[in-house]
Amino acid sequence: MTFSVTSPSFTPGGSIPRAFTADGRDVSPRLRWDNPPSGTQAFALICDDPDAPVGTWVHWLIWNLPSSARGLSEAIQHLKTLPDGSAQGKNDFGRIGYGGPSPPPGRAHRYFFRVYALKEKLPLAAGATRGELERMLQGKALASAELFGTYGR
Repeated sequence: MTFSVTSPSFTPGGSIPRAFTADGRDVSPRLRWDNPPSGTQAFALICDDPDAPVGTWVHWLIWNLPSSARGLSEAIQHLKTLPDGSAQGKNDFGRIGYGGPSPPPGRAHRYFFRVYALKEKLPLAAGATRGELERMLQGKALASAELFGTYGR
């Protein structure tokens, strides 16, 4: 079995329901991951839209999820540090936590949810940017798993 990420909120490659977008409740979807590699000490997640007109748009950054975590519940709070000790970063909307799909009218965009199994927790302060998170991930990821959904207006 390989490390994988799924969501009961939408099917792989399928449409992300309105509730999880800026046109709806703008809350994070529920995610689940299975079969992390042996030695996993924490998890990180990056959610982005590579189809944005200005280049890849970051929708969510979260890291230092406990090694016992096997997913994220729906509607994660917009806090820098969550009760389980995990940290969230700044998305490209300039806010902490999840910011749902908000594409311009036209073709649907793809939204990737990438989960990283880490060999150690990251010494990175909450509120960090994607660039800062990616630098910290170098050499610390044991494996990654990816899920994408689409949304268009």
